[in-house]
Amino acid sequence: MTIATPAPIVVVGSLNADLTIYCERLPLPGETVHGNGFAVNPGGKSANQAVAASKLGGRVVLIGAVGDDANGTMLLASTAGAGVDVSRVRRSPEAATGVAVISVDASGENNIIISAGANGTLAPEDVAGSADVFERASVVCLCLEVGLDTVEAAARLGHDAGATVLLNLSPYAEIPASLAGLCDVLLVNAHEASLFLGGTAVPDAGADTAAWAPVRSRFADRGLQRVVVTLGADGSVVLDSGAGAGGHVTRIEPTRVNATDTTGAGDAFTGAVAARLAAGESLPAAAAFASVAAALAATRKGTQTAYPEVADVEAMLA
Repeated sequence: MTIATPAPIVVVGSLNADLTIYCERLPLPGETVHGNGFAVNPGGKSANQAVAASKLGGRVVLIGAVGDDANGTMLLASTAGAGVDVSRVRRSPEAATGVAVISVDASGENNIIISAGANGTLAPEDVAGSADVFERASVVCLCLEVGLDTVEAAARLGHDAGATVLLNLSPYAEIPASLAGLCDVLLVNAHEASLFLGGTAVPDAGADTAAWAPVRSRFADRGLQRVVVTLGADGSVVLDSGAGAGGHVTRIEPTRVNATDTTGAGDAFTGAVAARLAAGESLPAAAAFASVAAALAATRKGTQTAYPEVADVEAMLA
């Protein structure tokens, strides 16, 4: 019997070297604090999402750009080592590999500054050059660490091919209506959701599902029918304007863990959603699975090296 090869998840975007320093608390503006550890790890939102999806059973192709330098070599090796197809990642002779400078405090919270480097050279032409992988894609996974024109080019190819286009609206930026109209699923945190909706506050963690109905309607008015709003340690909410009346709003309960480092946990969530959607699960089921994957990632230092395997998530769900 011939076993069908699963349709790929196409991830388009960034690869960064994460320069991470650990400290008791994050510094205030103008303040210097002592660190107690430093590491250089593979990162970048898109590379993280690709690795997370691959570790969780997805067949993943990554489209991006790195510099012709040691950090680029590290990123290609680590991402490929997780089972991701990196044959569409271009090495740029003109620009250094992107970097993220990250501070992580004793409770696992972080702040991050990114410098795009080679990520800023990724162009619609790179996407067009890989049009063949979009033709058979199940999910196209996007974020905003590369140019909006490149993101929209990838969204359009995915949309036209019938793939599920998943946009993680991070780092936050205003997006044109043309891009919103190409997206099947929008993934945002509470702050990003508020910004996208013009400053409208989203309900707090204790609010009931009825409180989310106006938020769902406002997203629908902006052309987004299916939205996942993550609430950090308080779980997430799935808003689906196309579902039946009983499924418009689904609350996903949090997975409680002792966090060590939350860096990249959001990317683990996004990659997990992509992997489960590609496997044919519903959006609420994918978000519930992703909640566990992201929580497990936060229990370990780093990003890609902290991401769980399918067995880890299933063991916690059992």
